[in-house]
Amino acid sequence: MHFFTRELGIDLGTANTLVYMKGRGIIIREPSVVAVDSRTGEPKYVGQEAKEVIGRTPGSIEAVRPLKDGVIADFEITSAMLCEFIEKALGRRLFFRRANVVICIPSGVTAVERRAVKETAESAGARRVDVIEEPMAAAIGAGLPVMEPTGSMVVDIGGGTSEVAVISMGGIVASKSVRIAGDAFDQAILNHIRKKYNVLVGERTAENIKITIGSAYELEKEMTMEVSGRNLPNGLPENIVISSEEIREALRDPLSEVVDAVKNTLEKTPPELASDIIEKGITLTGGGALIRGIDDLINAETKMPVVVAKSPLDCVAAGTGKVLEDMDKYHDLLKNDTKYY
Repeated sequence: MHFFTRELGIDLGTANTLVYMKGRGIIIREPSVVAVDSRTGEPKYVGQEAKEVIGRTPGSIEAVRPLKDGVIADFEITSAMLCEFIEKALGRRLFFRRANVVICIPSGVTAVERRAVKETAESAGARRVDVIEEPMAAAIGAGLPVMEPTGSMVVDIGGGTSEVAVISMGGIVASKSVRIAGDAFDQAILNHIRKKYNVLVGERTAENIKITIGSAYELEKEMTMEVSGRNLPNGLPENIVISSEEIREALRDPLSEVVDAVKNTLEKTPPELASDIIEKGITLTGGGALIRGIDDLINAETKMPVVVAKSPLDCVAAGTGKVLEDMDKYHDLLKNDTKYY
């Protein structure tokens, strides 16, 4: 019987999961959503299929996001989701296949949460599991010289957490993880519309507003957008027009928490490394890096140069891929059992 091993890097995110296969690059990019039959608890749809049925399903089908704030909220559903993605990556005949997996975790998680991620990947069919901290993977994916004796600063704004880290010589020198990111931005928009217009919009609509007209800094040309929701007093559908200025105001509080995390990390950074960052700048990764003007906002608040990484959504997964492609170079960055059990 012939067994062979594949090498997979997994960015297990609150909003999206990306899978990198050694030698092939990123092969799966799907929402971290599972549609579950509420009567039996059985997963019915996973990933993109599940996201498409949110809000459009009969009462017996419930959409579940099994990760919350960057950590596993539902072990069984996360395991089922990962199993589906690993099967998709390897092909269905898992009996003849095995996978060694490098998987990302937020830097602020506890040892118990870290172990849960590892065990979930194992229960989903992984043969060997190594974990790497998200900001480290993001920095590697963004092309920062993490192994060199120079300071690199990365701000990874995902769906559930924002990770800020200063990295030098393969180690995280100073870091801050806050559970404020894309989901919190969506919630702030949803709350603003409910409060100002007495209209309820769904999570998908709030996310679409953020992507279409959301901004962190004043725009040269402000925008408007028509959205549909449910009028709360009478329960009827209603269209409203919202502006980029009011969405920016709605995002002010959660964005200020991310900026505070950046400032806090800079305060803890040794002077020699801080001078490197002044020279090379702060690199933004993750979906939150795509919000218009977020680089201008962080630049205005820190007086540091700020650059958005190329393909910021892919940086963490690409980072796990670079680790897989050159395990000798990056081996010491992996968190193995002895370090946290």
